[in-house]
Formats: sequence, C-alpha cells, structure tokens
Amino acid sequence: MSTLTMKAVRFREFGGPEVLVYEDAPKPESKPGEVLVRVHAVGINPPDWYLRDGYRMLPPEWQPRVPLPAIPGTDISGVVEAVGDGVEGFAVGDEVYSMVRFPGGLAGGSKAYAEYVSVPASEGAIKPAGIDHRHAAGAPMSLLTAWQFLVDLGHDERNPLQPKQHEPVQLDGKTVLVNGAAGGVGHFAVQIAKIKGAHVIAVASGKNEALLRELGADEFIDYAKTPPEEAHDIDLVIDALGGPSTGRFLRTLKRGGALFPVFPLGFSGAEEVERLGVTVSATQVRSNGAQLAELGRLLDTGTIRVVLDSTYPLADARKAHERAAQGHIQGKIVLNVEKAEA
Repeated sequence: MSTLTMKAVRFREFGGPEVLVYEDAPKPESKPGEVLVRVHAVGINPPDWYLRDGYRMLPPEWQPRVPLPAIPGTDISGVVEAVGDGVEGFAVGDEVYSMVRFPGGLAGGSKAYAEYVSVPASEGAIKPAGIDHRHAAGAPMSLLTAWQFLVDLGHDERNPLQPKQHEPVQLDGKTVLVNGAAGGVGHFAVQIAKIKGAHVIAVASGKNEALLRELGADEFIDYAKTPPEEAHDIDLVIDALGGPSTGRFLRTLKRGGALFPVFPLGFSGAEEVERLGVTVSATQVRSNGAQLAELGRLLDTGTIRVVLDSTYPLADARKAHERAAQGHIQGKIVLNVEKAEA
C-alpha cells in the first residue's frame, strides 16, 4: 500500500453531514487497467448520502457492508497523472471525467471525494473540451441515469430491481412528462427527450420554469399550483423523484404507455399496471466510459447543458450535503477540489 497521502473527505461512523471530515488519507496507486486521476472537481449524488447514512433507506438484505473509514462519491473530472499497465486510449495529462465503480463501489469503493482517485480505464472518457471541470463533474451519474433509462441501457447485466430487463422506449413523436425536472437527473431527462424528438412536459416548482423552457420543455407544470397527476394522454412519465408516490402517475398514461421511476423502491400497484395496460420499469445506472465519450460530444457542443446549483470547496463537503438535504436543487451540486488546496 502507498505511504503517500492526500486530502480527502471521509467518515468513520454513519450519520448526517456532520460525520464528514476533511483529512489526510492514503493516496491511491494506478493499478493495471486503471488511470490515476488528479481530481479537479467532484459531483455529488444521492448515493453519496445514502452511503454516509449507512443505506438505512434500503431493505436490510440490500444494505452493503461498508468498511470504515470510507470516502464517498463517484463522479469526478480531472487530469490523468499516471497510467497503469495495459491501458490504451489515455495518456498522462489527459483531461478526463468518470463515474467511478458504480454500482460496484456501493460500499465505499469509488472514493471520489479526494484529491486523487484511481479509475478503471473502461469507466473513463476524455472530458468535453467545451466545458470546465466543475460542469464535467456534474454530469456522469445523473446524465448516464437519464441516458440509460431513456435511450441506451448500455449493458446486459441482470436487473436487480425487477424480473425483466429495462428497455428504453422510442421517444420521437411521443409526449413525455418529466417529474422533478429541475433536479440532477430531471434536467438531463428533459434535454434528452427533447433532442430525441419528444414533446416534453416538465414538472417542477415555479421558479424553475424559465430554465426548463430554455432546456427544451414545451409545457411546464408548477406542482404547487396544479397536481401533475391530472395530466392525460402521456406516453412516458420519467419520475426523477420516484418512491412510494410514483404510482399516482399511472392514471396519466395512455394505454401502452410507460412509467420509469428513477427511485423505484416503495412502488406498489402491479394489479393497476396490468389493468391499465401500461409498463412500469426501472434500472440501476452503471459506469460506462463508452457512453460518457458519446455524451461528451453532446456536452462539448452545448446540445446538452449541465446546470450547477452550487459549488463548494472539497473541505466543505459537509455544507454541500447540508444544501442537498434542503432539497429543491436546481441541477447539480459540485465540490471544487482545486479550491480545497488554498
């Protein structure tokens, strides 16, 4: 094991944001098939606080054993510092971005809240030149989630969430409602559905209407004024919030339509699904460097935009998690690792 150290954010017990500590940690090495990345920015995502909290929101049989201390985080953007044996397509000095080891790193194996992270070469891609590290770090998990739900699953791994594999649906000419449209996954889902030819209805709080229309929404529903489940003749609902309340959208669907809850736990209503002749399907996002390379071209040209809610130094990860706990996030929260050095 390396005796060199770096700065990282770790926790030694499960709990709220207060358990996150900025401290010295062992610096990783580049193993065969991996690149060592000097991290410039980290995107934060719900699995980060699920891990920090010990996955108490999961059924006991799904809760992974997390060795402590643990470094949370999956999404990074930075510069390659070293290249392991057998790696092709990356060189020292390349700017890259990645969602690191997910879901394989659910038990804290991704370790992104740090100055350095080792990244399997198959999970990394060249950072889009047209955006900075902060915006690149905000993309991977949320953008891959939207893409794998809506366009291309990108793998043939068994679906742990349901008996059948998730299948994206044809979007061109369809009416797509996105609930939670201003959040991390939601604001990407709006853009992807639009560029794939859908008529997009965005559901969010009123303050987000102007942004969502800029991102391509054809219609907007302020959920504080109009219950979104009152919409009708929808081909596809992507519920970026999900959870037990996602079943309310079944009544909005046309026969043959589909509901994709990003967080499917708690959904009940199989009998109603069959009676209505609709589909409910979900998947778990997986690391995929090839898809990030493809999506990087869309990010580079501005075809897809990354919206940043707020940015914090790495040393203030606790404050970033406190911001996340407040909800009503517009886009993504990012940690700036460069500033953490000052």
